[in-house]
Amino acid sequence: MRIDYHQYNEIVRPMHALSEAVNSGTLEPALLELVKVRASQINGCAHCLEMHTKDALALGESGDRLNLVAVWREAPMFSGRERAALQWCEELTLISHRQVPDELYEEMLRFFSEDEMWRLTLAITVINSWNRLALAFRAPVGDYISTKTANQAKK
Repeated sequence: MRIDYHQYNEIVRPMHALSEAVNSGTLEPALLELVKVRASQINGCAHCLEMHTKDALALGESGDRLNLVAVWREAPMFSGRERAALQWCEELTLISHRQVPDELYEEMLRFFSEDEMWRLTLAITVINSWNRLALAFRAPVGDYISTKTANQAKK
C-alpha cells in the first residue's frame, strides 16, 4: 500500500485552492472536464480519468463525446473552442517534447479571453499535477462518486 496523499491536508489544500481559482472564472465546467479527461488519458491516470469522466457525465456531457475525446481531431462533435482547449491541453501536457507553437497561442486568443486562457492553463497545470500524485501513489480506481450536478454546468 502506498501513501494516501489525501491525508496530507496541508499539502493537498493548496492544490484544491488552485482548482477553485480556475472554477471561479467564466470557463464552462464541462469544458474543464473535457480538458481534465484528455490530460488524464495522455498521462495514463486511471484514477483521474474515472473521476473526470464521471464528473463530466454528471454535468450532462454525453458518453459518446467522452468516448471520442482521445480522438477529438477526427470527431466532428467538438466546437472550435473545445478543439482549441484540447489542443492547448495536449501541448502543455507534452511540453517536454516540444514548444507551444505561436500559431496555437494565436488560435487560443480567438476563442478565449486572456483571463480564460490563464485559468485554462492553470487547470491543465493542476490536472497534470494531480495525475502525477495519483500515479506515484497508486490512487484507487473504481469507487469514485461524483458530487457534480447538471445545474453546475450552467454557469
